Amino acid sequence: MDRVPVDAALALTQWEQYVDAFRSRGWTIVEIEPADGCPDGVFIEDALVAFDDLVVVCRAGAASRRGEAITAASAAGRLGLEKVAITAPGTLDGGDVLKVGRTVYVGASSRTNAEGIGQLRHLLEPRGWTVVEVPVTTVLHLKSAVTALPDGTIVGYEPLVDDTSLFPSLLPVPEAAGCAVVVLDPTTVVMSAGAPRTSLLLEERGLTVVTTPITEFEKLEGCVTCLSVRLRG
Repeated sequence: MDRVPVDAALALTQWEQYVDAFRSRGWTIVEIEPADGCPDGVFIEDALVAFDDLVVVCRAGAASRRGEAITAASAAGRLGLEKVAITAPGTLDGGDVLKVGRTVYVGASSRTNAEGIGQLRHLLEPRGWTVVEVPVTTVLHLKSAVTALPDGTIVGYEPLVDDTSLFPSLLPVPEAAGCAVVVLDPTTVVMSAGAPRTSLLLEERGLTVVTTPITEFEKLEGCVTCLSVRLRG
């Protein structure tokens, strides 16, 4: 994407609104310590991925983002969960990891390489997860193109999906910003306020849709999944 100016004050307001969407529905919020030298650190999902009681500390595909792992790993350590890290030469960005049931779709992108995917597969398959590699060439991360609803239905914006045949089924959404949803509970999702037609589509499927403005993060190729790591009991 072409870079355009970001309004930092508006971004902070939007981030607070995003956090409130979780807090108001009973989620406990754990904030990561600021890393002022890592402005992309707000996209915390790229640094940490949780699988049951295992937290994987990622090794960013962009060298400029690897400093984010320091504060992310520190936060993961305070959660009392088992912690492991992707190591060189592997790279893995959490934005390339989509969990649907016990299947993990991992984007082979400009940020996640074959070694990183191999390390993740080695960690997860003994724990009962199935890892499926998915090519990603049209967007930065896999979850910039597809995510999943509470019932496991995969939603995506078809022009951004490299190969739809790799998924059991795909519910097309009418807006690029509508491909990213975060499951809050079995009947509720949060998504960008910039996809009103997708919001209506999901409501027609019986879901409660919580919309939140994230324009300043979308300018940086971010979406609602990027700004948090969800740990479910």
